[in-house]
Amino acid sequence: MEEKVAQQIGDRVRQLRIKKGISLEGFASKSHISKLTLMKIEKGEGNPTLSVVWKIANGLGVPVASLLMVEEGIELSRKNQSLELASSDKQFIVEPMFQKNHYELYRGYLKPGAIYQSDPHPQGVLECVTVMTNELIVRIGDEAYHLLEHDGIRFNGDKIHLYENPTEELTVLHFVITYEGW
Repeated sequence: MEEKVAQQIGDRVRQLRIKKGISLEGFASKSHISKLTLMKIEKGEGNPTLSVVWKIANGLGVPVASLLMVEEGIELSRKNQSLELASSDKQFIVEPMFQKNHYELYRGYLKPGAIYQSDPHPQGVLECVTVMTNELIVRIGDEAYHLLEHDGIRFNGDKIHLYENPTEELTVLHFVITYEGW
């Protein structure tokens, strides 16, 4: 499955980069990812982390899901049968479910005691998070929001934000990411 994900992401990145007329060197500078890493990604080698995929999408000015989903029409999303993106330490995993126009829907899994820090997204990106099972602490700037099962939060994603699982059980999340003004 990882090879399929890496190849699909690589093909889409190369396709979108060329379509936008961006050189590999220019894209490396814009996305803050080394040229060598981008070359490997475009060739489908390795499996980019969630953070790297976000940097690529931001550098191309496209939603993350546009790098992952290429089929249109009826889409079916089943647990553990879709693409997976993981943090570098594998403590946070997201599965893209659906993408349409300017929104994306993800399933997320945050391991017990884990903390995931997300880099700021471009201005206009909103995150809506619903806790499906367990608990979650969301930290945005100096504020912390403790969410229980079925609680939700919406916020501008243009600041560093952290997701923390304060328990000894897996926390399952649903994310809706919207791109206003893109």
